[in-house]
Amino acid sequence: MNSTSTARATASTPASRRIERQNRRAWWMKQLRTWHWISGSLCLVATLMFAVTGITLNHAAQIEAKPAVITKDANAPDEILAALKSEPEKGRSAVPATLADWIEKTFGASAKDRQVEWSADEAYVSMTRPGGDAWVTIDRETGEAKFEHTDRGWIAYLNDLHKGRNTGPAWSWFIDVFAVGCLVFCVTGLLLLQLYAKGRPMTWPIVGFGLGLPILLAILFIH
Repeated sequence: MNSTSTARATASTPASRRIERQNRRAWWMKQLRTWHWISGSLCLVATLMFAVTGITLNHAAQIEAKPAVITKDANAPDEILAALKSEPEKGRSAVPATLADWIEKTFGASAKDRQVEWSADEAYVSMTRPGGDAWVTIDRETGEAKFEHTDRGWIAYLNDLHKGRNTGPAWSWFIDVFAVGCLVFCVTGLLLLQLYAKGRPMTWPIVGFGLGLPILLAILFIH
């Protein structure tokens, strides 16, 4: 038997195959642990925030918010009033730069990148945000402007972040990326459970309980 045949025979022995399986298992465990702790570290703070706001949203009726409302009145200058009269009487459009600057200087609220709703009598600018609201109306004939700002507090702010309400595209992208990170964390955790399940006989009964409990509650108590 030549050296090549001897090497092939040695490579196919049960001991060599067992070592190969052990090496493959060790490689997978290292990869799973790495991705598990990385995804867990990235998602830790956001997961805590979403867990806490899940509780506050579930008990929104018991957690009373006391909105702080600020109202202001002003009169638009002639150049703003002339610009408003030149706009269409119906529809929506971006807030003109001159109007946005005047709103910010007069009321301290940013109307940049907002939409203005035009009607024959007035211009209405909504400036909703997480945890609050603000709006401005300007009479297109007299220039009389009314501003109202409502702040519902930090709990309402975090609740709106949880729902992605009035948060803009950047936060929407963050939620998507965060969801992917949670999926990586859960899938790698499930695969690690599978690898360790032989030495932990209660692994799958506990996983099954975690799966069956919400299904059972939905069937029995949600109508």
